[in-house]
Amino acid sequence: MSRPSLNTTTRQVLGLLLLPFRAPLLFLLFGIAVYLGMHWRLTDGHATLAEGPLLELFWSVDCLHAVLVIFICTMPEGFLQRVSSLMAASRVVSLVISLLIVTVGGLYLLHLNVLTNVLILASAVLLARLDLLRLKLMPPPFVLAIALSVLVLLGSAVGRHLAHGTVA
Repeated sequence: MSRPSLNTTTRQVLGLLLLPFRAPLLFLLFGIAVYLGMHWRLTDGHATLAEGPLLELFWSVDCLHAVLVIFICTMPEGFLQRVSSLMAASRVVSLVISLLIVTVGGLYLLHLNVLTNVLILASAVLLARLDLLRLKLMPPPFVLAIALSVLVLLGSAVGRHLAHGTVA
């Protein structure tokens, strides 16, 4: 097998670096992640907590929440196929899963007032996917989910530091 030429490798790296300019909705996703990072830091009682393990726990839960939304938005076919095959096993399993999703999901979204954050983040992820699809750049769903998760977590970390006042 021959090695790719330096010209091809350089072209690939340059194409990757210019990707946010070719797909500007990736900038939008990063901006929304910065906003969410600032929002997580300033609301929901996070600002009143002393710096410590409890604040880090809230930050970890917020990050896990964002990654979960990204994985559901980037891998809908695989996720829905697995859930539907599990629900097709029996009526009891279908009923238990439906009740669990509705009860836990409804309580989570309504009681914790995160429905707007979920909708904003999910919309931005889906728009970024459409922008990549417009460029005919669709990596495997798992790779795309990891890449978008890194982008969102990086943006939310920047927003968290901006809200804390550590970044000028």
